[in-house]
Amino acid sequence: MTIQNLNIKDKKLKIHNKEFNSRLMLGTGKFKTLFDMQDSIKFSQTEIVTVAIRRLNSEQLLKKSNLITSLDWNKLWLLPNTAGAKTAEEAIRLACLGRELTKKIGQKENNFVKLEVISDPKYLLPDPIGTIKAAKFLVQKGFCVLPYICPDPMLAKHLEDIGCATVMPFGSPIGSGQGIQNILNLKIIIENSKIPVIIDAGIATASEAAFAMELGADGVLVNTAIAQSQKPKQMAIAMQLGVQGGRFSYLSGRIPSTKFANASSPVQGTKFLYL
Repeated sequence: MTIQNLNIKDKKLKIHNKEFNSRLMLGTGKFKTLFDMQDSIKFSQTEIVTVAIRRLNSEQLLKKSNLITSLDWNKLWLLPNTAGAKTAEEAIRLACLGRELTKKIGQKENNFVKLEVISDPKYLLPDPIGTIKAAKFLVQKGFCVLPYICPDPMLAKHLEDIGCATVMPFGSPIGSGQGIQNILNLKIIIENSKIPVIIDAGIATASEAAFAMELGADGVLVNTAIAQSQKPKQMAIAMQLGVQGGRFSYLSGRIPSTKFANASSPVQGTKFLYL
């Protein structure tokens, strides 16, 4: 069941010049088996799958069954990511390799790259200076840049001004499962942004995915919460439903929060029957 099936008026998720029905993106790391990954992608109904270029060495690509050959790229859009890059220069090199890969799988117009520059080994916090440096170069080279960032409203605005296609602030640090933490900053980013805002990292449950969408985010990216769950396929379905539920709620318009109770049944103008 999708928004389109229910005839609920909503725009498709548009990133650069590409439109998507699903607002859930999936990562491909940490799955116990290749089959778990395939099933999770299928049942999540995602259309965007992100792959770490650093993980795809030449030997892996020559294998009959690998991460790339096991997926149907006629139905999925590859989002190469620069995970593992500690500097802007490393990220740029990986982005170029990623663009080459998109052409090899037949997506000739795919210039997407999820930009990650992470020099902090303990908390895996993205480097804002390295991210801006790499983003500026890649945008000039014709890449559609989706930068992974801390929930910093000013950084998000600078990246938008540079020409990035989205901003991807984290809910909480990668793989931490802490959920949506810096709510105020995320709200500011969403309010000020003229490009899609994708909440990336930290989400552990379907309710947290729903909450991210209720804030007004344009989508979420989930990996560890599905890959490391006891039942990945089932969790993938839950995330898909959570994202749709959160989007439905956001589009419906929540009631305002009040200090005092407000009776749902009217008192004035009613007649009571006393026995």
